Amino acid sequence: MARETPPEPYGACHVTTLPDLSREAAIGPGVIGIDEVGRGPWAGPVVAAAVMLEGWLPEGVNDSKRLSLRRREGLYEAIMAQAVVGIGQATVEEIEFHNISRATTLAMLRAVEALPGRPAFALVDGNRVPAGLPCPAEAIVRGDALCASIAAASIIAKVTRDRAMAALALQHPGYGWERNVGYGTAEHAAALLELGVTAHHRRTFKPIHKMLYEESALTH
Repeated sequence: MARETPPEPYGACHVTTLPDLSREAAIGPGVIGIDEVGRGPWAGPVVAAAVMLEGWLPEGVNDSKRLSLRRREGLYEAIMAQAVVGIGQATVEEIEFHNISRATTLAMLRAVEALPGRPAFALVDGNRVPAGLPCPAEAIVRGDALCASIAAASIIAKVTRDRAMAALALQHPGYGWERNVGYGTAEHAAALLELGVTAHHRRTFKPIHKMLYEESALTH
């Protein structure tokens, strides 16, 4: 999986090339792209998507991080309407019980399981193929910038998770999740000091763990 960075101000980045379907076409029918979002945040689930485009290239499809909010939302709707899509997630509890790497694998496997049929081949963003996939697979570093099906999966995963965090922000106002989607921004850190840790925070992640440890030390 590609290394994540905190969200930047929304706006399209200039790129000279866009992901295409060359790898998918070379393999044959039944190819899915798999990507995930949410390895790095302090709060919320990790979400993965599996997308089969079957020769259809969404206009302007790209790595979700390179798209404006408006463009990403538009592509999400188009992909959901025309492609074969599976979405999976791993909860905060599962991240805590296992670790973020295992939880990411679980989310990916669930995304594939959510597809209506078994894929013939999977192209996975990153440098590792998750164990347990029901088909042959290839890991592609920066796959979301190269393969259209992986780019489409990155869009579905990001929009799905962003919407989930916005919904959680309504239940837990003050942390700015509608803007930082759970990442460790200054706003989020300040809210933790003022409001405390919620059930949606990843308590094994170092900043949260450190805060809880310091609170415990002060009360003993």
